[in-house]
Amino acid sequence: MSKRALIAVADGVEDLECVTLIDVLRRADIEVLVASIEERRMITCARGTRLTADAMLVDVLAQDFDLIVLPGGMPGAQHLADFEPLAERVRQQAKAGELFAAICAAPALALQQYGVLKQRRMTCYPAFSERLSGCTFVDEAVVVDGNCITSQGPGTALAFALCLVEQLVGRSTRNEVAKAMLV
Repeated sequence: MSKRALIAVADGVEDLECVTLIDVLRRADIEVLVASIEERRMITCARGTRLTADAMLVDVLAQDFDLIVLPGGMPGAQHLADFEPLAERVRQQAKAGELFAAICAAPALALQQYGVLKQRRMTCYPAFSERLSGCTFVDEAVVVDGNCITSQGPGTALAFALCLVEQLVGRSTRNEVAKAMLV
């Protein structure tokens, strides 16, 4: 049975992070569902890249996912943080012990606001670390703490995506995907 990943998107998410996540997870044969929190499927990323989501987030919230991941970027990460249906779904994912992840500003804005970082080691875009409380900021590219995976930003997106592959389907698939991409 294929693993399923939900990538929540909004206007203003970081282009490189979003596209890298979608691409690398799909290379690993993970079923990726890109879902928009906006009132339309077409979103415009922070640097102007336009993406068409597979679905509207509100229509897929009841589905099961092995991973829920939030790209960063501004103001996209703030839009994700403020979308209560997503917050509740991530809280459920965390409580169930299922994987959830975020990169760049999204850990400090969304995951912090959702209340799922308490007592965890995590990372985010360093300039956002001052917004954290109740967790331990680690200045590393990617940090795994149980079922929570966080990363720092656009330059760490590939390492983050490969880590998510490893968490979902194992090290050998991660290595195969990385090798094929000349990483």
